[in-house]
Amino acid sequence: MARYTGPAYKKARRVGFSIKETGEELARRPYGPGQHGNARKGKLSDYGVQLKEKQKVRFMYGVNERQFKNTFKKASKMKGIHGENFLRLLESRLDNLVYRIGFASTRRGARQLVNHGHVTVNGKKVDIPSYTVKIGDVISLRDKDKELKVVTESLSKVTKRVEFIKFDDKKLEATYVRYPERSELNADINEALIVEFYNK
Repeated sequence: MARYTGPAYKKARRVGFSIKETGEELARRPYGPGQHGNARKGKLSDYGVQLKEKQKVRFMYGVNERQFKNTFKKASKMKGIHGENFLRLLESRLDNLVYRIGFASTRRGARQLVNHGHVTVNGKKVDIPSYTVKIGDVISLRDKDKELKVVTESLSKVTKRVEFIKFDDKKLEATYVRYPERSELNADINEALIVEFYNK
């Protein structure tokens, strides 16, 4: 299945969840898209609830189905709680961390920065959005790209960063200092439902 590239607001309304984590997609119309989006709908089955939860997370991180499932399998081989390890691996994707740092205002924008070769990890160009960043890795931009308008505009809007990233605003580089704690991630995600979905 190809990655979804259509309207983000429509997908957010479809699953009833803010993909951008700002709530702006649901502020005006907090119901499903389409002519009958505001009509009452029947209760979801257990499978439907689990599928919806999976889609929420998949759309939020902008991952296609194959990558999503492979990441889930990788998390199963790690020590600790499967669902939490899964979210930590998704957070460790390069495109997500570029977004968390503030180089881009959306994950889609962050993916584009990486794809176009503007991002470096430990001084080397990496153009693979799904690249897994390791603890201690330093994420930056190529010197000639640090003045990109889209980057400076995005950085100017940042008011707060996550604590598992240490940012140097003079060098415009960030260090991935540790995996995020579950309490630092989106509280509206129930990762246990995703585990149930894949373990059927």
